[in-house]
Amino acid sequence: MIIQLEKDITAKDKENTLKIIKAEGYSITEVKTQLGEYLVCLSKNDSDIRKMGNLPGVADVHRVSDSYKLVSAKWKLNNSSITVEDLTIGGGADFTLMAGPCAIENEEQVTAIAKHLQANGVPVMRGGIFKPRSSPYSFQGLGAPGLEMFHRVCKAHNLKIISEVMETAQIDQMHDYVDIFQVGARNAQNFNLLHALGKTDKPVLLKRGISGSIDELLQSAEYIFSSGNEKILLCERGIRTFETASRNTFDINAISILKTKSHLPVIADPSHGIGIREHVPAIALASLMAGADGCIFEVHEKPEEAYSDGQQTLNFAESESLIKKLNKLYRFKKTELALL
Repeated sequence: MIIQLEKDITAKDKENTLKIIKAEGYSITEVKTQLGEYLVCLSKNDSDIRKMGNLPGVADVHRVSDSYKLVSAKWKLNNSSITVEDLTIGGGADFTLMAGPCAIENEEQVTAIAKHLQANGVPVMRGGIFKPRSSPYSFQGLGAPGLEMFHRVCKAHNLKIISEVMETAQIDQMHDYVDIFQVGARNAQNFNLLHALGKTDKPVLLKRGISGSIDELLQSAEYIFSSGNEKILLCERGIRTFETASRNTFDINAISILKTKSHLPVIADPSHGIGIREHVPAIALASLMAGADGCIFEVHEKPEEAYSDGQQTLNFAESESLIKKLNKLYRFKKTELALL
């Protein structure tokens, strides 16, 4: 059960509410976020929720059977949206594009890509500063100095920044330079990191683990929400299966399923999802039709010279073509298919 408290609930009314709920045999977790205050109540026995709903200071009561309570769609009438300054993601807003290189390499590279994104109306630039790589001998990212440069160039081109955070110690270091924290597949169940990100005021894009189930992704999102941050974006980025024809298997099913299981916005990552450049556009278009709220993909002026993930990265011409197709398909879906 989730109990939403009134924003102006008095200390006396809250104390009384907690006392009555505990008397009904519930354990209570208090959750206060940027947007509201909630009581997550667990019990093996059912109670009449109308009794809770009539308590002073209680805004609403919801019975949620899912193990992930706060991110479940069962207590939200409408899908949630995430606001980053003048940009709104999810909740029925326009399809959101995020693009950039796998790794931030140098200022010349960042500037060229920033100009490309700005010219094509992409509002968010992605780029790794701290890079988790399978091999310890691969490029690990520019670190803090690169982050400052990345921020300066993006702001000069009116772009928001999304970048991966790998450990709790990096959160404060990155906070003033990024607009959205990204949690990569390898850290999808790093619960210490998820808990710490729940204490921030910045949105978090949470990628599905390499072998993670949909429910495990939602449980990870619950860690962030229950720790105080409900600005969460779920990301389907492909999973590891027995198939060897592609880097990963992009789970198109997950897009539609997540949209019914959770009220959170869902973002597709076709670059990691399939890992083969020529197939990225088709997967991106499919994710839009499946119901994704946005798409994040990799682009580089010269992918063959990229420090990492060049095999799945679009060049500028391919990127521009995909953006045009996505925008055209989105308009078609919004106008023509909505009539069906």
